[in-house]
Amino acid sequence: MAQPRSDAPAPKRGRPGYDREQVLAVAVKVFNEQGYDATSVADLSATLGLTKSALYHHFESKSAILELALNDALDALEAVVDDATARHPLASDRLRSIIRGAVHVLTEKLPSVTLLLRVRGNGDVETSALVRRRAFDQRVTAIVTEAQAEGLIRDDVDAAVATRLIFGMINSVVEWYRPGGPVDPDELGEDILRVSLDGLQSR
Repeated sequence: MAQPRSDAPAPKRGRPGYDREQVLAVAVKVFNEQGYDATSVADLSATLGLTKSALYHHFESKSAILELALNDALDALEAVVDDATARHPLASDRLRSIIRGAVHVLTEKLPSVTLLLRVRGNGDVETSALVRRRAFDQRVTAIVTEAQAEGLIRDDVDAAVATRLIFGMINSVVEWYRPGGPVDPDELGEDILRVSLDGLQSR
């Protein structure tokens, strides 16, 4: 007797698991919870439910995961400055665009930006990330200096200090912002823009 034909797809064979992006997301979460240095490959494997060899199928080392996560955050932040520079001739408009854009990056890439803000230069990957962070800060400071010359920012505050104050406010968001919570990320950018520039605005 012929068996009835089934249109159901055949079950997939092979080891169930994670794709590269999922491994990255879980690893960054563990790094943020435990600290990068305190997290071993065994910790990551146990959390993912994978063998070490399966983990190494996606990434050649723990530091490779860290590097990809930090580059994800840094690439996005640098792109904000590049875009503002390309679109706005006035430094005051560039600065507003950068503040909005940086808040957007932080809320969209909260885990990787959180990880970036916690690196201390332990090892080549972290040192390289810190060099890029300093270069980013210097680019923004130069724009703040131009905004002072345009009259937007008061000139009795050092431009580097003003930059640190602005980004201190932006970076503090990682401590309390929760995606999907009651705070709208776009409105958050406007709130930070108002609060940060109102106190620094030239009178």
